[in-house]
Amino acid sequence: MTDVPATPSLIAQTAAPAPHVRGYWGNVWNRLKYDHVTLFFLVLIIAVILSAVFAPWLAPFDPNKSSMAARLKPVMFKSFYLGTDEQGRDILSRLIWGGRTSLVMGISPVFLATVIGGFFGVFAGYAGGKLNTAIMRTMDVFFAFPSVLLAVAISGSLGSGLVNQMITLTIVLIPPICRVAETATSQVRTMDFIDAARASGAGTMSILFRHVLVNVMSPVMVYSSTLVSASILLASGLSFLGLGVSPPTPDWGLMLSTLRQSIYVQPLVCALPGVAILITSIAFNLVSDGLRQAMDVKA
Repeated sequence: MTDVPATPSLIAQTAAPAPHVRGYWGNVWNRLKYDHVTLFFLVLIIAVILSAVFAPWLAPFDPNKSSMAARLKPVMFKSFYLGTDEQGRDILSRLIWGGRTSLVMGISPVFLATVIGGFFGVFAGYAGGKLNTAIMRTMDVFFAFPSVLLAVAISGSLGSGLVNQMITLTIVLIPPICRVAETATSQVRTMDFIDAARASGAGTMSILFRHVLVNVMSPVMVYSSTLVSASILLASGLSFLGLGVSPPTPDWGLMLSTLRQSIYVQPLVCALPGVAILITSIAFNLVSDGLRQAMDVKA
């Protein structure tokens, strides 16, 4: 029996297929899909967001329609499944509509603070020297005050209202994000691939956008996601103190403020806005923690 010579085509047919190599985000999703706790609360957050987006179709009643004959009704009273408030307004409808305000106040300031604080942090970390000192010492001034006290002081100066509340929260959240971006940039700019890019003739803007920003974006995004729950709590606290949105706009913090005097009459109904704030804040915290673990390439 003669041996068949091994031709290149025969070798190619019998060679083992190349293993599939996942990219960075593929590995992140592969880790994330086995984290059932994170996925559960992620679905919960998506449900809250969708209920807020489709509030006009999901809310059974007008959230601002009052009825003195239906004041402070208990849970499951006729068609008022979660009861009514001190003016006879449906709690379920106001919770659904209030989710819009609370989510906007939780996500929008974090997004704006990430853009502004990330820019100053990356710029300060890459430039170094006196410019870094000037920017970071300015941020340290804001760090000298507790976030709640700083938010109350700024909101009290600007006045109540949705726009002023958003400005207040953005200012409060810029310093911590700037600090994270500056620290990450200071570590990245000393690495060998940055020196290689600079030696190859790459300009400053090219290095910032193609090398530094790509490596800094991940820790900044993960840290920013942890601030969404803090932003929701701060926004609810400002509304509770009368420094947030104005009545009769549905808002979870404002609902807590108006219902607190009726807590001895209908304690369960009065606690529902606080439960919504608590569950949503915990959900964002756990999802951000799961995202941080999934994006940690060292783990």
